[in-house]
Amino acid sequence: MPVEFLGIAATHDGSETTARSGGAFDKEYTLRLARAHEDHGWDRVLFAYGSGSPDPAPAAAYIASRLDRLQILLAHRPNVSYPTFAAKTFATLDQISEGRLTVHFITGGNDHEQGREGDMLTKDQRYARTREYIQIVKKIWTTHEPFDHEGEHYRFHDFVSDVFPAQQPRPDISFGGSSPAAYAAGGAEADIYCLWGEPLEKTAEQIEAVKAATKAAGRTDVPRIQVAFRPIIAPTEELAWEKARRTVGAIEARKASGEPVTRRHTGQAHPQNSGSQRLIAIAEAGERYDRALWTPTAAATGGAGNSNALVGTPETVAQALLDYYDLGVDILSARGYDLLGDAIDFGRHVIPIVREEVAGRDAERAARGAQTLAAARG
Repeated sequence: MPVEFLGIAATHDGSETTARSGGAFDKEYTLRLARAHEDHGWDRVLFAYGSGSPDPAPAAAYIASRLDRLQILLAHRPNVSYPTFAAKTFATLDQISEGRLTVHFITGGNDHEQGREGDMLTKDQRYARTREYIQIVKKIWTTHEPFDHEGEHYRFHDFVSDVFPAQQPRPDISFGGSSPAAYAAGGAEADIYCLWGEPLEKTAEQIEAVKAATKAAGRTDVPRIQVAFRPIIAPTEELAWEKARRTVGAIEARKASGEPVTRRHTGQAHPQNSGSQRLIAIAEAGERYDRALWTPTAAATGGAGNSNALVGTPETVAQALLDYYDLGVDILSARGYDLLGDAIDFGRHVIPIVREEVAGRDAERAARGAQTLAAARG
């Protein structure tokens, strides 16, 4: 199966290592970064969500109206709008993008961050709400007759939308999380299940947990698996590791100055969400895993989001990504610390290697399948 690459659609040039140079929404930079992804072999970009950050939906519409091929992954938190409103927003954006939209539903793993926008539910209650929310959105996208809904979190009567997605029957649903409640909700509703980069053994365990939850929900299909990393590449291994150490040094320097180093900084030393807890535990157990996984970047940010690095030459990082592909991962998310420069370098030097290797493996697999079929037919 062809591999896909997901980048980041940041609205400014700041990262964990560098303070932004302007406002939170820099229109020209947003377009420049998205165009760099489209021009260098990426499939889609993520418009992330933060309580105080620019609204990702109009930012995504702005990019969709100016680029022709780049697909959009739009992050959305169910607490910020009613599902009837959100479903229309998504359908309109899918029309603007001519069918290039995927929606990533964020349940929210931190009470403090959720509370910033008035969400006071417990974590498990939030997962139940997200599951109901996704079900409603799916129904609105595919139902042309008015209907009522009486659920635990939402109630409405005689609703029907007058705008439908360009994609038929609907856009894909993306979902992430590393707790039992997350596996249950995502296993039931997601087309794509997103994981943060962990060692191969632990990633394999999570994939099995997703499959088990999918089966428990009565599904016969399995969500596609996405895994996210922070690539740190250079022409030689020595230069790559020097760059990696400089990266952590820059993160630590910003922390020492009192600056928040992540977009959704909450001021809390110990994360509540299972994914971040897992990253911290992995970092405490060791710095290096497998071919190129490096954990000090996650440790330095407190396991904030996608924060484990892959370090090495483009060839080394490509082979590391292929190790995850061999586990069953077919969407690879990557975001550097120099957002624009790293997107270009990764697109030029890593993506072509991975695509070529995947095409070769798929061809070999198809040939073996044909041989097996021919032998069975005698």
